Amino acid sequence: MGKYFGTDGFRGEANEVLTVEHAFKVGRFLGWYYGQDHKARVVIGKDTRRSSYMFEYALVAGLTASGANAYLLHVTTTPSVSYVTRTENFDCGIMISASHNPFYDNGIKVINGKGHKLEAEVEAEIEKYIDGELGELPFAKKEAIGCTVDYAAGRNRYIGYLISLATRSFENMRVGLDCSNGSAFSIAKSVYDALGAKTYAIHCEPNGTNINAECGSTHIEKLQTCVRENKLDVGFAYDGDADRCIAVDENGNVVDGDLILYVCGKYLKENNRLNQDTIVTTVMSNLGLYKACDRAGLRYEKTAVGDKYVYENMVQNKYSLGGEQSGHIIFSKHATTGDGILTSLMMMEVMLEKKQSLSKLTEEVKIYPQLLKNIRVEDKKKTRENPAVEAAVEKVAAALGDDGRILVRESGTEPVVRIMVEASSDELCEQYVNQVAEVIQEQGLAV
Repeated sequence: MGKYFGTDGFRGEANEVLTVEHAFKVGRFLGWYYGQDHKARVVIGKDTRRSSYMFEYALVAGLTASGANAYLLHVTTTPSVSYVTRTENFDCGIMISASHNPFYDNGIKVINGKGHKLEAEVEAEIEKYIDGELGELPFAKKEAIGCTVDYAAGRNRYIGYLISLATRSFENMRVGLDCSNGSAFSIAKSVYDALGAKTYAIHCEPNGTNINAECGSTHIEKLQTCVRENKLDVGFAYDGDADRCIAVDENGNVVDGDLILYVCGKYLKENNRLNQDTIVTTVMSNLGLYKACDRAGLRYEKTAVGDKYVYENMVQNKYSLGGEQSGHIIFSKHATTGDGILTSLMMMEVMLEKKQSLSKLTEEVKIYPQLLKNIRVEDKKKTRENPAVEAAVEKVAAALGDDGRILVRESGTEPVVRIMVEASSDELCEQYVNQVAEVIQEQGLAV
């Protein structure tokens, strides 16, 4: 990770960590970098945070000042920016979002012309420019100054693309959608309505400060209640920028990214559509997933946490399906990044084609109890490498043996260290997580 850019772009509290000056400079650099031999074209999307408009205008000012034309998708999802960038020959795309973070955070995620996350070496050059190490870049003058273009049509084409992926009508299906008061509110219900579903959409009233607030994929309880009370067939929850999806079965039980990978992976394998019969997971995936995969003849790879690393592995090995427990799921035939709405459509395909409920499709996976605790710290690397912390982790690992595991890692998007324990009971998970957390506190590393 760089000084400013983490695993998911440049992210932090608006005007505290990520400022309008930063956004202006990012725009200035990208407009210059991509416009050295032609008129650069950059497409921009944003989520519903109050600060997203501020950053949009700052980015546009920087881009046009460097001579690039900025195409505005307005409020839209991260995967839609990726789709439009790669299918409509843009030099790059920018998504303004802090994903699942609270409203006062925001982020700038840059997507290259192929729809992938921007190369680390280019991010490093942006950081040098922000810090004044590259000197000043030339300003465009006269007719070379860029312009802005209203490009809502690009978002509409993405909606049409999603609708085209459905294999059959959703008629008579009762579907709940939690749009997290975020980007999905302007897209998801339109897609499901067009496909004939009886759609129950909640948290579709963004006001700038309620994105992810007790709703969406990180707060699944409201969707569980909606599914149970309305006797729905299934529910899907998205995060703020809709690149994640967590499902709820007809009984109100949570179906996370691990279970989604299993359901879709097994289905694709049965239909000879899963390349090398392999799914790509991260080190956070549950032991229960791997045991179920072994029984089903599904192979699996493990990467570092982050859909960026999942996708890199998929591209390198030409795999069809990969993702994270958090709900970032990538279907390489259809997308180059996690796409929550696309993921929910693929789950609908499995349910309809196999004529089975979601609870039936997931019953073969017995998930191990798992507890994840975030500890806010001053220095993530220093905390993880502290000798006392390392000793505490080793002690827990030895106690768990083959009946569980512990994982301590640095967050790529927040100033926290994440402690995750899987064990045979919730009580053991809590005991071992707290054991390590207490050492971090005792060492004076927590804030």
